[in-house]
Amino acid sequence: MAQIERTGITDEESARRVLEAEGFGDLFVWSDTAGTRYPLHTHPRKEVRWVLSGRLVIVEEGIALELGPGDRVTTEAEVPHSAYVPEDVRYLCGSR
Repeated sequence: MAQIERTGITDEESARRVLEAEGFGDLFVWSDTAGTRYPLHTHPRKEVRWVLSGRLVIVEEGIALELGPGDRVTTEAEVPHSAYVPEDVRYLCGSR
């Protein structure tokens, strides 16, 4: 089960350095507007989402994880999850 890590880091370059040091690649910033929903899906690789601003809710195994600025969550490969954006959000994404 994914867990939120409350880093307090909202600076893109600082977050990018941390993720690169952990071996995450394919890093990019993504933005969604409030009300955006992603249906249940999986990823072939381990994925990380690091919120730089706004709010993002990831639902895994029926449990909603609400992320705010400075929070990150890592989803294991092939684990079904969905997402909802209650407030405009900007986040750093990566995989390994």
